[in-house]
Amino acid sequence: MSRFDAAIIDLDGTLVDTLGDFEVALNLTFADLGLPGASRHAVSLAIGKGSEHLIRTLLGPAKQHLYIRAWDHYQAHYQNINGQHSDVFEGVIEGLERLLRAQWRLACLTNKPVDFARELLRLKGLERYFQAVFGGDSFERKKPDPLPVRASCQALGTLPERTLMVGDSRNDALAANGAGCEVVLMRYGYNHGEPVESVPALAYLDRLDDLPREWWAN
Repeated sequence: MSRFDAAIIDLDGTLVDTLGDFEVALNLTFADLGLPGASRHAVSLAIGKGSEHLIRTLLGPAKQHLYIRAWDHYQAHYQNINGQHSDVFEGVIEGLERLLRAQWRLACLTNKPVDFARELLRLKGLERYFQAVFGGDSFERKKPDPLPVRASCQALGTLPERTLMVGDSRNDALAANGAGCEVVLMRYGYNHGEPVESVPALAYLDRLDDLPREWWAN
């Protein structure tokens, strides 16, 4: 029997390279507010803890009074450009196909608002792989809190010890560990500028289809 029979998979930086979407939506927002644009690098460092954190971080301490206006503009811009500047990472389709054939139960869990997440999965042809999709507004707390991971396990009807968390950052690892799940981390994602190998994990992968065969093949 394989070690796992379910997986909870992050979206941004794990399934899809969405840095371009974030950069475009934020800089359109800042232009609306008469602010200078944010660099691609600065955006990459702030991804992973939800839209609120992203906007507040890039506004900086002196511009927090603009947050509500920025939030409204950002939501509108992101909805308009969602998926237009992003690409599915290599190996993702192949990895998901393997897990589907192995009859794993799959959930996508992201800190992105759930409506944006569902639309992005649809646009990229990934929605069919997931029994459940949850976003940063699906629960009262976001990753790195373990609540969303526990709730995702419940939705899948699986035990945490039989569920693998797949992510790209310390947020994912902390959430998984707190919920009692093992975690693997992708090397290509967004880990706030830190080497992903600095975060304890069961494995570090370059492609999703590099998951060890003994984990998914019965």
